Amino acid sequence: MRSALEIYDLASGQARVLLQSDDLIEAPNWDPLGGSLLVNRAGRLFRVPLEPPHLVAVDTGDAIRCNNDHGFSPDGRWIAFSSHRERGAEIFVMSRKGGQPKVVSPEAPSWFHGWSPDGSRLVYVAARDGRRVIDVYTIGVDGGDELRLTQGEGQCDGPEFSASGRQIYYNCDRDGHAQIWVMAADGTGQRKLFGDDGVNWFPHPSPDGARVLYLAYPPGTPGHPRDLPVALCLMDPDGGNRRRVLTFNGGQGTINGPCWAPDGSAFAYMRYQAAV
Repeated sequence: MRSALEIYDLASGQARVLLQSDDLIEAPNWDPLGGSLLVNRAGRLFRVPLEPPHLVAVDTGDAIRCNNDHGFSPDGRWIAFSSHRERGAEIFVMSRKGGQPKVVSPEAPSWFHGWSPDGSRLVYVAARDGRRVIDVYTIGVDGGDELRLTQGEGQCDGPEFSASGRQIYYNCDRDGHAQIWVMAADGTGQRKLFGDDGVNWFPHPSPDGARVLYLAYPPGTPGHPRDLPVALCLMDPDGGNRRRVLTFNGGQGTINGPCWAPDGSAFAYMRYQAAV
């Protein structure tokens, strides 16, 4: 499979290819301090400088089974990510420079998805008590007690704080297939923003609070697989003014984590082409 790391500029409406690889590369995050992106490849994290673009390995200590759930803190000083160990996926936090990370999640499996704007809390999804249902949780960046926000109403995923920190966007299939939902940061006021035939995943509010990016799969798609015709869509924070801005072959790994430029002017994503 050939991976293309691309950047879409909102002002011009144009996309450009930053990096291509014959390896599977996933889930670009934009460094808030500028100058690079963060991706994963083969269970490890890599930086991709914007100029010249190339893969630079990041030391993650003994956490060497990283998946595509990772992201920088708002101030750029820290990286949170998920990696698998014996009991399943766990959430780690480490310095942006790399090194041995600290485990934050109290139980497994836990999959990181975003930081609160003040950098004090992480939002993630997890399965608990042997159940298969996936719910949304938050926890302090130093660990402690986790706060469960959804209560098994459906499979939930992709949570991310709004720019203000007062809301959390996420996707949930409680009405039959994955759609985009929003709730207050304490879990109250849960509501679906719209309903359509698309299977909609991974909402990412822009840093300026002006819009939300999400991934739309074809109707009837189970889960969030790779290598399907997908669309990247933008909408207003209230779910209005929805429009497709890109269509291509993608899916799992395209925008699993936070992917906006720090000023909200562009976003990064992965396009995939099946190997011939």
